[in-house]
Amino acid sequence: MLLAAAASTAAETITGPAIVTDGDSLRIGEERIRLIGIDAPEKRQTCRERGRKWRCGVEAREALRELVRGRTVTCDVLGRDRWKRALAVCRAGALELNREMVRRGWALAWYPKRAVPGPDYGPEEAEARSARRGIWQGRFVEPQMWRRQRRE
Repeated sequence: MLLAAAASTAAETITGPAIVTDGDSLRIGEERIRLIGIDAPEKRQTCRERGRKWRCGVEAREALRELVRGRTVTCDVLGRDRWKRALAVCRAGALELNREMVRRGWALAWYPKRAVPGPDYGPEEAEARSARRGIWQGRFVEPQMWRRQRRE
């Protein structure tokens, strides 16, 4: 079974092969999972580097795909969002996916208002920004602002 509840707490652990849907979301079986504490560019989002557009949302998704490729993913669920997605810290082997996506510069450290609390990835974001990795190599609109602009 892909979904197992911890015996002594209300926490859930979801384990299995993962299908990456974008740079901060995946599926394990029927469970939709949002990597908590991060926000990656949307699939259709573009960024700019030296005046040229590039598909940073697609690249963020591909970065997460590479991290999970061929590995079993284990997600510790910390809560659910309004769309009933599991909000989780996920690992592929010993590698924490949330932290690694921020460290590699493919996601921002981010918690929306009224968020379920979780790990702080601020130090990894500062490191990625300083090293100009991933989306930090050029200019971009923060993913939450990009989504808001698309709705207006």
